[in-house]
Amino acid sequence: MTANTAGCRFADYFAISGLDVETGLEPDELSALCQFLQASKGRDGAGRVSSSADEGENYEQSPLRRTFKSKVLAHYPENVEWNPFDQDAVGMLCMPKGLSFKTQSDNRGPQFHSFIITREDGSRTYGFALTFYEEVASKQICSAMQTLYHMHNADQYDILHTSSTICINSSENISDNCSDLSTGVTKLQRFNSYDISKDTLYVSKCICLIAPLPFMHACKKVLEQLHQAVTSPKPPPLPLESYVYNILYEVPLPPAGRSLKFLGVYGPIICQRPGTNELPLFDFPIHEMFELLGLENILQLFTCALLEIQILLYSQHYQRLMTVAESITAILFPCQWQHVYVPILPASLLHFLDAPVPYLMGLHSNGQDDRSKLELPHEANLCFVDIDNHSIELPEDLPQFPNKLALIQEISEILMAFGIPPEGNLHCSKSTSKLKDFKESNVVCDKKNGNVAGLALSTYELLKENETMARLQALVKRTGVSLEKLEVRVEAGSNKDFKVHCDEEELKIHQLNIKIREIFANRFTQVFADYEVFVIQPSHDKESWFNNREQMQNFDKASFLSDQPEPYLPFLSRFLETQMFASFIDNKIMCHDDDEKDQILRVFDTRVDKIRTLNVRTPTLRTSMYQKCTTIYAAEKAIKLRLAKIDHTAVHPHLLDMKIGQGKYECGFFPKLQPDVLSSSPACNKWVKRSAPAQWRRKDRQKQHTEHLHLDNDQREKYIQEARSLGTGVRQPKLSNLSPSVIAHTNWKFVEGLLKECRNKTKRMLVEKMGREAVELGHGEVTLTGVEENTLIASLCDLLERIWSHGLLVKQGKSALWSHLLHYQESKEKNEALLGTTSSPGLIHDQDRRKIDSSCMPPLKISLTRDMRHIQNIGEIKTDVGKARAWVRLSMEKKLLSRHLKQLLSDHELTKKLYKRYAFLRCDDEKEQFLYHLLSFNAVDYFCFTNAFTTIMIPYHVLVIPSKKLGVSMFTANPWICISGELGETGILQIPKSILEMTFECQNLGKLTTVLIGHDNSGLYAKWLVDSVVVRNEITGHAYRFPCGRWLGKGVDDGSLERILVGELASATLETDERHCRTPPMQQSPSMIRRFVNITPANRPKLNTGQIQESVGEAINGIVKHFHKPEKERGSLTLLLCGENGLVTALEQVFHHGFKSPRLFKSVFIWDFLEKAFVYFESLEHTEQTQEENWQTRAKKFCTFVAAINTAPRNIGKDGKFQLLVCLGARDHLLHNWIALLADCPIIAQMYEDTALIKDHTLVNSLIRVLQTLQEFNITLETSLVKGIDM
Repeated sequence: MTANTAGCRFADYFAISGLDVETGLEPDELSALCQFLQASKGRDGAGRVSSSADEGENYEQSPLRRTFKSKVLAHYPENVEWNPFDQDAVGMLCMPKGLSFKTQSDNRGPQFHSFIITREDGSRTYGFALTFYEEVASKQICSAMQTLYHMHNADQYDILHTSSTICINSSENISDNCSDLSTGVTKLQRFNSYDISKDTLYVSKCICLIAPLPFMHACKKVLEQLHQAVTSPKPPPLPLESYVYNILYEVPLPPAGRSLKFLGVYGPIICQRPGTNELPLFDFPIHEMFELLGLENILQLFTCALLEIQILLYSQHYQRLMTVAESITAILFPCQWQHVYVPILPASLLHFLDAPVPYLMGLHSNGQDDRSKLELPHEANLCFVDIDNHSIELPEDLPQFPNKLALIQEISEILMAFGIPPEGNLHCSKSTSKLKDFKESNVVCDKKNGNVAGLALSTYELLKENETMARLQALVKRTGVSLEKLEVRVEAGSNKDFKVHCDEEELKIHQLNIKIREIFANRFTQVFADYEVFVIQPSHDKESWFNNREQMQNFDKASFLSDQPEPYLPFLSRFLETQMFASFIDNKIMCHDDDEKDQILRVFDTRVDKIRTLNVRTPTLRTSMYQKCTTIYAAEKAIKLRLAKIDHTAVHPHLLDMKIGQGKYECGFFPKLQPDVLSSSPACNKWVKRSAPAQWRRKDRQKQHTEHLHLDNDQREKYIQEARSLGTGVRQPKLSNLSPSVIAHTNWKFVEGLLKECRNKTKRMLVEKMGREAVELGHGEVTLTGVEENTLIASLCDLLERIWSHGLLVKQGKSALWSHLLHYQESKEKNEALLGTTSSPGLIHDQDRRKIDSSCMPPLKISLTRDMRHIQNIGEIKTDVGKARAWVRLSMEKKLLSRHLKQLLSDHELTKKLYKRYAFLRCDDEKEQFLYHLLSFNAVDYFCFTNAFTTIMIPYHVLVIPSKKLGVSMFTANPWICISGELGETGILQIPKSILEMTFECQNLGKLTTVLIGHDNSGLYAKWLVDSVVVRNEITGHAYRFPCGRWLGKGVDDGSLERILVGELASATLETDERHCRTPPMQQSPSMIRRFVNITPANRPKLNTGQIQESVGEAINGIVKHFHKPEKERGSLTLLLCGENGLVTALEQVFHHGFKSPRLFKSVFIWDFLEKAFVYFESLEHTEQTQEENWQTRAKKFCTFVAAINTAPRNIGKDGKFQLLVCLGARDHLLHNWIALLADCPIIAQMYEDTALIKDHTLVNSLIRVLQTLQEFNITLETSLVKGIDM
């Protein structure tokens, strides 16, 4: 058969698996080993196996319950070149449990399940298996089973006999033990259930179709009819080979948008394939997932899948695992799951649960083990779905999918119309169970005209008796939406309008499938309607882009998120970081025209274009208003039309050219078929001819496209493969050659993948955080909002959890990282107890880290275990996962993450005790590189702990540093302080005047901004010269210095009794930066001297007008930049107004320029000039001099503000009053008016020299224009700045 037929045949292989009589009974060693390992966890301290372990350990089970090796007995044809037969994979997945035996008294009904084989390149093949039981004809097998039973019964008798001896010799609990013995005897009798002379032995057998596309219903019917043919008392019309040959060689795949009918053994089979403009093929019954899990759980599972969280499905039914897995991945449209995908995980691949990568896997349950007994290596970021018990365990901090309540409402209406309660069938009450009989047609009126809208059905009537929906209704009503006003529109076209060629149940499955999928697809088209605007097309040639893909930004995430409604951000910011979204955008960049787009992207872009056409709105305008799906009716109608008018009919099964004697089979036995007639295809196949031109056209288009991109096919294919596997060390587990060397290689791939992911993640976080510096280094223009930063840090925490989970042996709790930390803490505390000391070798003193010189402040001892205790003392954090994440955030904020983890891993004995040899943490080179990557976080400042835990209590340490020249010994007044931060303030705190140092605890203040310091002016010497104030957060170690350098007291300096000090974080100086630190710590830089000493004309630094203009421009520019940043990225506005080089300082320089020298021993302040101007303007109001109305308004405003500041109950001094006036003027956009007013005031002539800046009209006009730029910004002042001023 030529390569042109690839993908044209309905099925590639037909296979038979079961018992190989020649090799006999072989125990399934891998499966037995896994069960034994699970059972060994149940052993108690005395080494005796518990009852649950008895059941788990394979060799102690009844022989009928043991697992034996199954083999692929035959497959037809031998091989097809486009899909090589994978014997190991088919053997494992056809019969994942191996062979099982039963007797005539057991239930032996056939069981259908499907499976999927995903190759390493991401391509998929689907398998459909029907497992049934047939009588064992081999006497040797029956005798072997009898022998196994004799051996098993003897072993059980020995165990019971030992128990009876214990029962007799024991003096306690005799009656209980003896009753256990009698129970054991009964159990033994029950297990002694196979007698070769009385019982008939049956063994499992499996027939299987391997197909390129998942036509699940059609394949199931084919297999069921083949099974019926061998179990029916009458022989089938034709030999089985005829039907198998027909399905393999003569039944084609239906073309896109067409339906196909072919004949099975007993009846016609219909399948239909969606068109190129429809959602992709999906043939699994999605309603089963909703019945098994309920709508609420499914939306949570859907969210986990979109965020690429590890998902583990758990059920004792293989088909349930497959149905849920395929249904969840189907509703991800237009995205595709990019990571490990194994819906049915064979027992021999259980080690893959250790994979530190995102995965979606299905684990078979034996129906006996409790969930609590299932120990999993990864639980911190795991979504565990117990399908049979209708429950789901979610990771912490899972964001809510946008418009979740409205989405639940829309899907519920569809489910209820099909008789499926939204909460699933397990929780159905009597009232909801009635709805199962509800049919859509019951609520449809006259259906003669398919174009007439159907009956409006009240949602309230549909849902009012449903308990879950009643709760939902109450919730929705709080948002102001009335359910009674909503209507579910049942389309007029009913099933009877079209005479469909399939049964009604199958049609309903198709209808429900497409309706649910259309609703989910609609959510994506609404949220990402304008995604193309934000796609960043590569600026250079494609080949360079391909080669540097990991360093390139392909989507403007910050701009996209800035357009979204606030409630969407927690979910969307995380979703944009996923591999599935990156691959979706990569696909968009690669495709230039509609011909090149794959089907999924083409369908999605078509829908997006429709939304843009229909919705008359600004393209980037976003609204959180929920818009219902409008494409359901058209999609449903397309399916009905295909099923009503069959487009193609396949060749009917016919007699083959078989030898005489072939094709005669014994009833009840499915035989090996005749390979000679099934090994080759017919010489002429019209389907082959039909498909060839289309394939050549496709090849031509690919050739043209690669020429356009200047890429050859090899390069393009290489890129596609790399793009698929980006960020994932291992894509899929191989189902063959499971030798120790292969497993070791797999784990090595995991280690490499984790290291690569760590490198990419740290680089991404640094580039985002550094912003402008990163742009200068050539990393592209990027911005980072608070939501994005939080998302990236959460993503880093997930990566650390996966690294710490890899190769784990011992864990307590759900967090592997926190478990390791607890073991380390326990060992250190034991060592300290033995040494009789509380000092730890891991302590690092503040001066060692060279953080700041805080004069007399005692050094802060920092250690790994001390930070753990801080986290353990936070009552708000309840879980191990939460504690681990808080500890990571704290370590990052302290710039100690790499150092702490290095210290943690330096305990090699503990690491060996907790981890297997292949674990990432025991690969020394990779571990060192990993710690080195984390060390790069020390280059930037994070406040991820402070900003995340805003309500916790934090201890603060305060130190007031008086001037070294004038000590505090003579000071008699009582000092006080009030500290303000971005999250709150402390209120007035009294400071012990003898030591000027204190520690207090209060709710997290956030980043500290201002300190208000003063005293009560009591005693004989109430004058105080304060150098600075230092406040330190005792948990994060952040210390803030608030410079002062001014007097506090009446009759000295400007007469202030209290001052507002603006501080900055004292930046940490790392060891690598020591060469830059040459300035003595207590020495102020020249630019700061002017602010921190008593300003007089004699010692004021002389600045020329050009320097003053420059400082004003820089101050205004800083404020403008502040408001152009995203709100969550902005720093302290107070610092820009009142700090060094702030607006107040710049305007002080303006008013000090050309100020006339005062008389000896008398200081003159700017406020003295402003008060004289105030008196002048006040006097004009009482005279009859007329000025223009605008001038009068400005003067009146100025006087009002000066009077309010002078009469305020605060003793802030003259410079403090000037600062307050500037801040209020900036807030109310009055500064430029006041400058113009003061420049024309006659008082200028008295107090300023002719060369003063304020007298130069050109410079004043320039200053006014600069100040006017502040008018467009809404400036909000901190409460600490405007206390006591009611303006």
